[in-house]
Amino acid sequence: MSSFETQTAQSIRPYLIDDYSPADLEMLQNLLHEAGTFEFPALSNGLFPAALALQDDTSYTGYSNCWVRDNVLVSHGLYATGNRAAAAGCLQSLAAFFLKYRHRFDQIIADGDQGDPMLRPHIRFHGESLAEIDQQWAHAQNDALGYFLWLFSRAVREEAFVPTPDHLELMQLIVKALHALKFWEDEDSGHWEEVRKVSASSVGTATAGLLEFSRLYDARPDLFPASETSCEAIDLLEDAITRGRVALKAILPAECVQNDRRKFRRYDAALIFLIEPLQMVERATADEILADVSMHLQGDYGIRRYIGDSYWCADYKDKLDPEQRTNDFSENQDARDALLDEGQEAQWCIFDPIISVIHGKRFEASRDAADYQHQIHYFHRALRQLTPETSRYGGLKCPESYYMEKGKYVPNDITPLLWTQANLLLALHQMKLSVQLLHS
Repeated sequence: MSSFETQTAQSIRPYLIDDYSPADLEMLQNLLHEAGTFEFPALSNGLFPAALALQDDTSYTGYSNCWVRDNVLVSHGLYATGNRAAAAGCLQSLAAFFLKYRHRFDQIIADGDQGDPMLRPHIRFHGESLAEIDQQWAHAQNDALGYFLWLFSRAVREEAFVPTPDHLELMQLIVKALHALKFWEDEDSGHWEEVRKVSASSVGTATAGLLEFSRLYDARPDLFPASETSCEAIDLLEDAITRGRVALKAILPAECVQNDRRKFRRYDAALIFLIEPLQMVERATADEILADVSMHLQGDYGIRRYIGDSYWCADYKDKLDPEQRTNDFSENQDARDALLDEGQEAQWCIFDPIISVIHGKRFEASRDAADYQHQIHYFHRALRQLTPETSRYGGLKCPESYYMEKGKYVPNDITPLLWTQANLLLALHQMKLSVQLLHS
C-alpha cells in the first residue's frame, strides 16, 4: 500500500470498490454533500472565488479573487450536472465584467497586441465589485476568452438564459479580438499564467469557443443584427476557426513546439481539457495525450502540470515569503525554476476526475469493460485526493495540489479549490451514468 493510500480519508475507504451499485454512489454523494465537498457559495452577483474558507495564514494566495477560467469551468461543472441557474448567473456576471471594460477589446481590435499584458482583458479581478486589480499580472490568456465564449455561447443556444443585445455584442467583440490577436500564432500565458508561448491548449480552447459561437450563429441567426450576420463577419469567424484548427494540428500532441528552451514543451496536462470538456481532438490524438500524461506526468498523489513545474515545488513555503509565492513570474520564471529539484513538482488534483469522465463517456459509447475500469481507476484516484478527517482544512476537501513539505506530500494552501470540486462533481455524475447503464 502506498503512503498516499495510508492517508486516505477513513470515510472514503468503503467507496474505493470496483463494483458500484446505484445505492453505493447515492450514499457517497450524500457523504460528500454533508461534508461540504460540493459547496459552491457564490458572491452576491453569482461569481465564484477561486478557493473557499481561506485562513489567516493562507489569505496571501489571493485566491479569494475571481479568475475567468475558474469561473467558467466551475459553471460548466454545475451546468452539466443540472444546476443551470447558478451557471447562468455566473456567466452573466462575467459578461458584465467584460462589458465594463469593453475598451480592452476595442483597443485590441483597433491596434492588435501592444505587448503589455495589462492592456489585455483582465482574467483575474475583484469579484464583488467587478473591478480590475491594479497589480501586474499575466493577463495575456486567450484560453480564458475561449472558455468564456465556449460556455456562454452554449448556454445561450440551449436557452439557459435570454441574452441581452450587449451580451450578443460582447460575443462578437471576443471573436474580433481573438482574430485581431492572431491567436493561432499569438504567444500567451495560457492556463498556467507563465512564460508566453504558442500553446496547443490555448489555441485549442480559443478555437473551441469560436466553434461553439458558430453553432449559436447557425442555430439562432435571428438573435444577431444584420451587421453581425454579414458576409464579412461570417468570413472573419470562419477564417479564425480554420486558422485555429490548422495551428492546433501542427502542434499536437505537444503543448508547444517553439525552438526555445523556455517555451518548448512536449507534455502538458492542460491538453486533457481539449479532450474533455472541449472535445477538440479526435480519438487517436486523445489517446496520445492520455498516454503521455500517464507515462510522464502522473504521480502517486495527482498529476504534474508539466515536467519542471516549479510552482509549489518541494518546501515552497520555506523557499519563498508569502507575498512571493503567488506572484506573477511570467517575466522572470527562471528565478522560481531554480528552486525546483528534479522530480519534486507539485501533483495537481484537477486532472484525475476529468480523465475519469473521459473514460466514462467512452464507456457510454462502447460498453467496453476496459473503459469502465479506467473510469473507476481515475475516480478512485480523485477520491483519495480528498483531505483526511484530521486535515487542518477539514475532512473531504478538494486541494489544488499536493506538494512536498519536509519529505512528505501534503495539500497546498489553496484548499479547497472550487475548480477541483467542480471536476470531482462531474466525475461522480459520470460514474452514476455508467453504473446506471450497467444496471439497466
